[in-house]
Amino acid sequence: MVAETKYCAICAWREKCQKRYSVRTDSMGNVYCNEYTRDLSLKRKEEGEEQNKEAATRIERYIEHQLRRMKVLSEEELKGGASGAVITISRETGTGGTEIANRLSQALKMDVMDNEIIEYVAESANISKKVIESLDEKEVSRRDAWIASFFEDKHLWPDQYLDHLTKIIATIGRYGNTIIVGRGAHYILPPEKLFRVRLVAPLENRIARVMETRKMTRKEAEKYILKTDNDRQAFIRKYFHMDITDPSHYDLVINMRIMTVDGAVEAIQAAFLKRKILEPPASAA
Repeated sequence: MVAETKYCAICAWREKCQKRYSVRTDSMGNVYCNEYTRDLSLKRKEEGEEQNKEAATRIERYIEHQLRRMKVLSEEELKGGASGAVITISRETGTGGTEIANRLSQALKMDVMDNEIIEYVAESANISKKVIESLDEKEVSRRDAWIASFFEDKHLWPDQYLDHLTKIIATIGRYGNTIIVGRGAHYILPPEKLFRVRLVAPLENRIARVMETRKMTRKEAEKYILKTDNDRQAFIRKYFHMDITDPSHYDLVINMRIMTVDGAVEAIQAAFLKRKILEPPASAA
């Protein structure tokens, strides 16, 4: 291979780059300079900083939206302490958690955070939404994460995902007036600010619902339910050392066996507005 002196294409992202290096050509015909690795890492760092700024800006916009919304709500609408409060909804698969959360948000004039959390975490971690979805509410072994790292240009380890998830949920919870679906939010946020709901139903009821909503066969629906529930339980057990099925972790548990979505919304709304407002624990002097 004959070395020649010319501009390295990798440095093209630098508007003022004037370096000249001897370059090498690999088997795929790609041209690299001697400082390719360093330059590429600098490029990625700059890109990451820019995307982190964009993610922070988006979260700030959400907070501003919440503050503006709370200002325009009438005193009657805020009566009962809805302002600043957070409702968390933990659910068995096939109990209609997302639909109930959306209906409840309309009734209480609160925002909903469900799959939007994936987008916030992806932006915060400067990584693709696809990678975050592979970690969302799942237990991922170090071995599986290590293997996956070979197939992604940018990779996020499960512990790093949890750090970003905790930061996002804490930011959302700080200003409240939000319904958060899943993601262990009721283990992340302080209990005095929460109204914690758990939705359950017999397996047969859940299979029927998933078959209808996801257009699956009975076998597909049952497999999907069991896998999703196992993933969620394992996620909570691994990262929060808790049993997601323990009823003592919730303020209200609703069995959807004979309950309609509207009935569940009314029950949650009534219980939420009648709840006892807890004071935060006094800080140590």
